[in-house]
Amino acid sequence: MLIKSLTKYDTDLFYRLYKLTQKRDCRSIIWLSKTGDGYLYFAIGMLLWAFEPEHGELFLYTALMAYALELPLYVMLKKMFKRPRPCDFLINLTAHVTPSDKFSLPSGHTAAAWLMASIVAYYYPSFTLLAYCWAALIGLSRVLLGVHYPSDVVAGTFLGITIASLSLAILG
Repeated sequence: MLIKSLTKYDTDLFYRLYKLTQKRDCRSIIWLSKTGDGYLYFAIGMLLWAFEPEHGELFLYTALMAYALELPLYVMLKKMFKRPRPCDFLINLTAHVTPSDKFSLPSGHTAAAWLMASIVAYYYPSFTLLAYCWAALIGLSRVLLGVHYPSDVVAGTFLGITIASLSLAILG
């Protein structure tokens, strides 16, 4: 009964958020979501490694280790839960983007964004608010675009923060 109630709430919240983007130009949301594709993380890591002598090298190594841990776990969770994406499951709904894979839980974009934001916050505390706001917006964008439920984003957030914390405990 509890799971059914949580699923209904999750679906209702998804619809309320997704409806904000129906019949609207979503280019800015798509652009925001694309900043979570991974290229930006690599560029930030390489720039810090090359030009920031205090923490840049350790930042890069921590991020590489974290992503090496996060990616297989993310894939395993997707295959384990096999939750269909809202755009593939809900009636009369078309996503604003083509999903990168078949399953919804957890949100990989959100996990990666919160992982990066957590590592940025650790090594560069003055960027904490910016990093966490950006990560939260990445998660929100995935719901607005119709490819994730809110609970997928919560799970991705938890995954990203957990793996970042583990990596920072080892290398930080």
